[in-house]
Amino acid sequence: MVSNKKGPGTTSQPDDAALFDIDFANDSMGHPASNITSTDNTESYVAAPHMFPEEVIDLNDDDDIENDIYDNPFQDQQSDTWNDNRFETSSNYQPDLFQSGKKEGTFSKIKNAFSFKRNARSQSEGFEMNNYNAVTENDFDDGYTNSRNQFNIKILFNKYILRKKVTNVNEAGVPREIFINDRAENAKYGYNDNYISTTKYNVATFLPKFLFQEFSKYANLFFLCTAAIQQVPHVSPTNRYTTVGTLMVVLCVSAMKEIIEDMKRSNSDKELNNSKTEIYSESQSTFVAGRWIDIKVGDIIKVNSEEAIPADLIVLSSSEPEGLCYIETANLDGETNLKIKQSRIETTNLMDSRSIVTLNGGKVNSEHPNSSLYTFEGTLEFNNQKIPLSPEQMILRGATLKNTGWIFGLVIFTGHETKLMRNATATPIKRTAVERIINMQIIALFGVLIVLILISSLGNVIMSATKANHMSYLYLEGVNKVGLFFKDFLTFWILFSNLVPISLFVTVELIKYYQAYMIGSDLDLYYEPTDTPTVVRTSSLVEELGQIEYIFSDKTGTLTRNIMEFKSCSIAGRCYTENIPEGKSVTMEDGLEVGYRNFDDMKKKLNNPNDDESPLIDDFLTLLSVCHTVIPEFQNDGSIKYQAASPDEGALVEGGASLGYKFIIRKPSSVTILIEDSNEEKTYELLNVCEFNSTRKRMSAIFRFPDGSIRLFCKGADTVILERLDSEFNPYVEATMRHLEDYAVEGLRTLCLATRTISELEYKEWSKKYNEAATTLDDRSTKIDEVANLIEQNLFLIGATAIEDKLQDEVPKTIHTLQEAGIKIWVLTGDKQETAINIGMSCRLLTEEMNLLIINEETKEDTKQNMLDKITALKEHKLSQHEMNTLALVIDGKSLSYALEPDLDDYFLAIAKLCKSVVCCRVSPLQKALVVKMVKRKTNSLLLAIGDGANDVSMIQAAHVGIGISGMEGMQAARSADIAVGQFKYLRKLLLVHGAWSYQRISVAILYSFYKNTALYMTQFWYVFANAFSGQSIMESWTLSYYNVFFTVFPPFVIGVFDQFVSSRLLERYPQLYKLGQKGQFFLVAIFWGWIVNGFYHSGVVFIGTMLFYRYGMALNMHGELADHWTWGVSIYTTSILIVLGKAALVTNQWTKFTLFAIPGSFIFWLIFFPIYGSIFPYANISREYFGIVKHTYGSGTFWLTLIVLPVFALMRDFIWKYYRRMYEPESYHVVQEMQKFNISDYRPHVQHFQNAIRKVRQVQRMKKQRGFAFSQSEEGGQERIIRMYDTTQKRGKYGELQDASTDPFADKGVVNNNPSSESFNIIDNTQLPTNPFTDEASSDDRNTGNNEETHPSLIDDIPPIRHSGARDSFEI
Repeated sequence: MVSNKKGPGTTSQPDDAALFDIDFANDSMGHPASNITSTDNTESYVAAPHMFPEEVIDLNDDDDIENDIYDNPFQDQQSDTWNDNRFETSSNYQPDLFQSGKKEGTFSKIKNAFSFKRNARSQSEGFEMNNYNAVTENDFDDGYTNSRNQFNIKILFNKYILRKKVTNVNEAGVPREIFINDRAENAKYGYNDNYISTTKYNVATFLPKFLFQEFSKYANLFFLCTAAIQQVPHVSPTNRYTTVGTLMVVLCVSAMKEIIEDMKRSNSDKELNNSKTEIYSESQSTFVAGRWIDIKVGDIIKVNSEEAIPADLIVLSSSEPEGLCYIETANLDGETNLKIKQSRIETTNLMDSRSIVTLNGGKVNSEHPNSSLYTFEGTLEFNNQKIPLSPEQMILRGATLKNTGWIFGLVIFTGHETKLMRNATATPIKRTAVERIINMQIIALFGVLIVLILISSLGNVIMSATKANHMSYLYLEGVNKVGLFFKDFLTFWILFSNLVPISLFVTVELIKYYQAYMIGSDLDLYYEPTDTPTVVRTSSLVEELGQIEYIFSDKTGTLTRNIMEFKSCSIAGRCYTENIPEGKSVTMEDGLEVGYRNFDDMKKKLNNPNDDESPLIDDFLTLLSVCHTVIPEFQNDGSIKYQAASPDEGALVEGGASLGYKFIIRKPSSVTILIEDSNEEKTYELLNVCEFNSTRKRMSAIFRFPDGSIRLFCKGADTVILERLDSEFNPYVEATMRHLEDYAVEGLRTLCLATRTISELEYKEWSKKYNEAATTLDDRSTKIDEVANLIEQNLFLIGATAIEDKLQDEVPKTIHTLQEAGIKIWVLTGDKQETAINIGMSCRLLTEEMNLLIINEETKEDTKQNMLDKITALKEHKLSQHEMNTLALVIDGKSLSYALEPDLDDYFLAIAKLCKSVVCCRVSPLQKALVVKMVKRKTNSLLLAIGDGANDVSMIQAAHVGIGISGMEGMQAARSADIAVGQFKYLRKLLLVHGAWSYQRISVAILYSFYKNTALYMTQFWYVFANAFSGQSIMESWTLSYYNVFFTVFPPFVIGVFDQFVSSRLLERYPQLYKLGQKGQFFLVAIFWGWIVNGFYHSGVVFIGTMLFYRYGMALNMHGELADHWTWGVSIYTTSILIVLGKAALVTNQWTKFTLFAIPGSFIFWLIFFPIYGSIFPYANISREYFGIVKHTYGSGTFWLTLIVLPVFALMRDFIWKYYRRMYEPESYHVVQEMQKFNISDYRPHVQHFQNAIRKVRQVQRMKKQRGFAFSQSEEGGQERIIRMYDTTQKRGKYGELQDASTDPFADKGVVNNNPSSESFNIIDNTQLPTNPFTDEASSDDRNTGNNEETHPSLIDDIPPIRHSGARDSFEI
């Protein structure tokens, strides 16, 4: 149902808050515009009132099977124009089920039913990207649920077997009603359980989907028709069961392979579904251990720190002050910074299982399941209260709880109704490019077959009409010539049907299965630290690994480890690091110190009071340890865990701690650090925090020092710090900039650190302005930024930091090698532009000589103009190939959303195809899939997508080959991917070696399979000219079937599994060989027909040669008996086997024991099999034609002479052609094969040192323009409010909870190491009272002063709860 009614609590949203979400939908009910058939009808359409702009993707009829998109993803299926007014509000809006446009007539319906238009789609084939109006307007679309539940065994069983009423809760205007801790009541609504399945099939869908997949292969469809024709009486010249029996074997083998692979997916799902969790049991009044699959809607669960969230839930309370909790959503949106969620204040007091009882009888009215990750509306009702719920309380499945002891959560959505799964797509059935070529060539081969059948049928009719007087024994008088023609047509169909190899696809499936097994068994692709082997989940795609032209990669967890490490720092113009790189010790150049000192030198300077740099080093380390929003937490072992919303900030604080300035205590108005060398604790009063955002690109904090002075500490990007420095005295700017360039060359994330001293008078005046800005209701954030800018002036630069976003192992080498192989790599990340560029530099995706084409615009018009300008400039310069290899495109998410629209995507792709690398920043999970689908739709290239998070699943499934990394972000991507690997570096061998091998092997195996059938079965065609087109077979029918089953089945299999045209070492050494697969040089249409023609040639040689050998009766038996028809047939059969096995020997590149078994072994097997079979089976009424044939055949010298002469003559042409190609027109791999055979070394000149020298010059020039700064904090702000809630000297309560210290009226404001603040009054000596009267142990300040007085918990119990009322200094008791 669709409704345009607004639910309660609906708020308007700005138009630019575009949400991109994905779901299956019934297109007939999905969008009004989807039924528009002309531009005229477009004008009559009135759009629904949308709260958010909406993007729609329509997939055509191929996509549910092949996952290909040919139409415009942003345009409705039938409309020709983009409706710019589709979101305008109108009271005339009608629900989607009222179609606009002209009604389709009966004739049109019949016509469409029998047409194969690309636009014709069934209900289940719709696939939309939607913003889900249900978020704000209670507009619900049942398409997803209906399509998913269509074959849901549980629902069908309940509906038709148990006759249970299945309630449709998605009624327009009816909210989703959830009863807390009441499973019986919730069960009435039929809410989903928490079971997750990523399998291709289930019990109900296996047979139809499998048969559809198999009979989409035209060869299987052809043999199904042949098997049916064989059942017609008096038509088949062969046994009626030979084809149907073989076809059943082929289908059974393919079915077993599909079942085995899907069982692997099922086992992965089972592992996830059985993950442990804690579920509240009302009967036991406590939390009990359970599994994820046991979770139901309405349950209350407990999630502990570092655990994944098992379902979409509302956070009720947490161990942190005021119900705060930190979650990592890298698995959802790719962002590494932690998000902050907070429970409603009414539920924050739920600290143990007993207090949960107060929620009994309560309920939640929520929106219905949808795919919008960033919206939620609901109402919590209990104890006669109605509490509004917002996205601030919603935590999604797939997130991970961080830096929080525990949370209690109320389950809202489970299983496939969770927002994560609503953003997923069904596991697609993908077909490879080789399969599609085979299908087309089979159609062409079928055309050849029809021609042969027509020639033979017409020949029989003509022969019967013109030579009837010579064939009176056939009683042809009165025979209907038309009927004879059609009967002959069916007869010759069966006789020539084996021209298409029936065993081809089962052979190919087995080859791919074993190739997948060998990939999984490769120890070079095994990641030992996590015990992760490479797993091929879809073996049918292995050859595509050898033809990839584009790789689309996630960044976080795929290229990087999501681990930040403090690497180096520059202080007072000197560079310090832990381990000095080789050849980079300190030297002097142009009066500047160049190179690195170690941290020990820095500590010596710090501890030397006579050194002028000692105060600067002290300021630098103090800034690292106090200027941040990190929360310290002591662990049981005495260590400190730093809870940081930004991983960069955490790395800086840990860096300061490692250098001896350890941050140990945070209170609402002060921070305390421990200087380890002197074992001295210093406390700094925190006066103000000017928070980071992407516009400011810096963070500042103002402190009152122990000596009473006021200092401002500032850290940020070099571009914003430099313009705020004091122009009169800053002696270290030049040296620091030199160090920043060196850091950027190494791909490190940099920050500049600066400080200034503020007078009391200046601070008071500024503080007054700041408070006015902080309390204004008019554009508060902008005014706060403006006031912060006033005091962030005349700074003194003290140094810079360098943080390494640690890459996965060998990422730079892998990317460089893949680019040498001709693969274009696109990185799609949710990170900011500066961060993405920085990582691109460090992993060698972007290099110093590259020219960056940056598209970062706010409007569609600006984006279009930017792209047009770039295209014009590139055309005017007429770039060479070398110059194009220096281009890289960087585009941000907003510009990308415009660039993907139908009128701009061609411009975007034109620029991107010219570039060696592309980086897309700030992209949403579904924009990743859009980019992949756009490139897939508009190019003929094969695409590979790789990622490790749930946010990468849509991208992985959209590409031709999807690879998931079993990484830190979870297993969702690995479970949904075609191949799962442990590290990004394994792509190198997976593509360049296994991919190249698989493609070459499969190509040769397929070509050989067609060739060997043509070489034998075409002799049947030549024979029709000698038997008056009668349809007589040369060979016995069962023996014909054994040809593909026994005697020629092993050569293509062994070639397909074990052959190596170049060794793995040389394939990695020369990645350029990979371009052979990209160009399809092993499997082209011309090559295919070359093999077919060669088969025709060999069949002609065999037929004519044996005719000449046997025509004069030279094959005599011991009693002078002449050779009969079947003896001649055995000779043709044996000669053909020997020739096709000889051809296999010629195309084999590597001989192993398996090759010897397959090629010579197959021929020996036939020579042994035939006399046994021909001597025994005729007596069992099988192959009765072989009575007496064995002795006549093997006892004839003519037979053995035929086996010597004809194979040599037939294969001579192949040998000469192979010699000519290798000697006079060699391919690149021929040269490498020769190097491999004769062990020839590669003496290419080493120019590395020269290149490094040039690179250094370019780096210095380019890195001045492109430097990534180390900040990935949340844009929402509010960090100051959060850090002021913490007093880490307080002891956690019985249940691990920590109270909000900002509500403490006796806070530590105004007291810093016994130094009174100028603003404080009635100063109290620290020796009289503890810093915090609510803690049960003395604070560090108290310990320093020798005060160990204990507080009295009994007094605390009498104090009523304290709540912040909202004003800055007022509280409620």
